[in-house]
Amino acid sequence: MRTLISGGAVVSMDPAVGDLPRGDVLITDGVITEIAARIDAPDAEVIDATDRIVLPGFVDTHRHTWQTAFRGVGADWTFAEYRAAMHGTLKPHYTPDDVYLGNLLGRLEALHSGVTTMLDWFHCAQSPAHVDAAVQALRDAPARSIFCYCEGNVTVPVDAAELRRVRDSVDDGLVTMALGLRGAQLTTMDIVAADLKLAAEFGLRSSVHIGSGGARGSRPVDAYREHGLLLDSMTFVHANGIEDDELRMLADAGCSVSVSPDVELRMGFGWPMTGRMLAAGLRPTFSIDDCPSAGGDMFATMRTALVVQRGLDGGLASKDVLEFATVDGARACGLSARTGSLTPGKDADVILLRADDPSVFPFNNPAGTIVAAGHPGLVDTVIVAGRVVKRDGALVGVDLPALRARLLESRNRIAAAAGIPVDGSWRPPTESE
Repeated sequence: MRTLISGGAVVSMDPAVGDLPRGDVLITDGVITEIAARIDAPDAEVIDATDRIVLPGFVDTHRHTWQTAFRGVGADWTFAEYRAAMHGTLKPHYTPDDVYLGNLLGRLEALHSGVTTMLDWFHCAQSPAHVDAAVQALRDAPARSIFCYCEGNVTVPVDAAELRRVRDSVDDGLVTMALGLRGAQLTTMDIVAADLKLAAEFGLRSSVHIGSGGARGSRPVDAYREHGLLLDSMTFVHANGIEDDELRMLADAGCSVSVSPDVELRMGFGWPMTGRMLAAGLRPTFSIDDCPSAGGDMFATMRTALVVQRGLDGGLASKDVLEFATVDGARACGLSARTGSLTPGKDADVILLRADDPSVFPFNNPAGTIVAAGHPGLVDTVIVAGRVVKRDGALVGVDLPALRARLLESRNRIAAAAGIPVDGSWRPPTESE
């Protein structure tokens, strides 16, 4: 099976391929096989990319997708309020079906806005049934996803038998697995070490929150280093307030980092660490984090990261930001050989953006326009592993009205059980109050 994306402006994110003002991309059996100014492939299905920008799909390296039903409810919450609301008040009322609907609609929403690869950082593992529901939702969404499993009990290491069971149920090609560490902020270094040993045995990358709400004078990265727990298979999320020498420790160890600029600024974590990470030799990646607090699209995330860093030191370029959202994100997920750029031999994870939309026309500077003015409404076509999953602005084969109705029922039931409104007027009490 061959597909020819024809006549678009190609932004490949691969220096060896470069950018083409007018180019064709040939896909054979789900893999990119050729990129050139013009390709003769008379037997291929043609996707007309006239007035379209053709680029790799975005990569989100950290999102708590199960919370989708409460989108926007926490727009004014602090981190303490978010934690009290989502984990203390709402999560206890989630059934496996609620998890399934949140994960499915959340993953479809990300796909709709051009996120072809997403790490689902799942910390609603209240039972094996909750875990299975989250995994099934990712499998039912036609996207590339990493299910990042996090054990809920912070007092014990991850159970090896359960981890094996989940891993065996996950890997189907497009859906793979990682381990979400509780981290030194929540548990002991001995448990972190045990979890990392188990991750290595199962061949899993790991992800851990650090500096959430600011490091407050502690040196958490140095503590990981002293215990021999800085590995090149680890992604550190947020890292706000981390010292410069600790960032260099992460770089020296080959770790990756994930920045959530909207949530970090909104919840008072501190300035996003994008520029300081670059100065330390790290390539940042991007995270939406959670939709109760922030929008779910990569365009807004890129724009916030750019304007904040340029406001701080003026030292960030649009092309850098686009790399964070694509090729650098794929590398952090261990998928750089498969996705993140338009490169012959990689899987065809491709998005087409409308260049004729009045909000971006004329599309003079592709990278600059995508980062500075892009929005989900531009996403015309989405292709995952060669399969068209969004065409002419609509997801293919998805009954959105039925899913929306089910998600609203889920939201209303959880909110009623928790005794809270969903209009943003409720401010959850925190431990300090």
